[in-house]
Amino acid sequence: MFRKVVLSAALAAATTVVTPLTGQASATEAPPTAAAVTVYYDTSSAPTFASAIRQGAANWNARVSNVKLVENRSAATLRYREGNDSRGSYASTDGHGSGTIFIDYTQARQYYVTRITAHETGHALGLPDHYSGPCSELMSGGGPGPSCTVASPNATEVARVNSLWANGFAGTYEWKVIYEQIPVHS
Repeated sequence: MFRKVVLSAALAAATTVVTPLTGQASATEAPPTAAAVTVYYDTSSAPTFASAIRQGAANWNARVSNVKLVENRSAATLRYREGNDSRGSYASTDGHGSGTIFIDYTQARQYYVTRITAHETGHALGLPDHYSGPCSELMSGGGPGPSCTVASPNATEVARVNSLWANGFAGTYEWKVIYEQIPVHS
């Protein structure tokens, strides 16, 4: 079960850090734009999943060009935590690069952890859940079941994030609290 809880979008402007990115992009990495936004994240409260969080962030960084995820504890606006929660993993975020992502131990034993971290990070980048989507859609979360190991955004998700972050964060929709549960497979 993946679920999402989001906060008011009003928090976004005060916490998102904008910095131009420079340097050469590799052939597999999406080249940053001149005004790419850097979202700093912290894994110190989720040490069990730090490598999966980093891989999920790398998967996003390889595909999107208008926002980059960079680990930096002291500048972090996005923080990861771990523990037990009967509701599963979730993102508590404004969708503008800040908030908290919680990774549930039980769910992480059943689903591909990098998919969980990349999916929840997608919420922090402004994407909603789409549980009825196919495994090839990252934001379908746990909908396709625990055998799905796709942990990178598809072209539609990449285009949406690039569009949302084209000028900082250009999203205009209002976030609401959403609780959705997907059956946990044993």
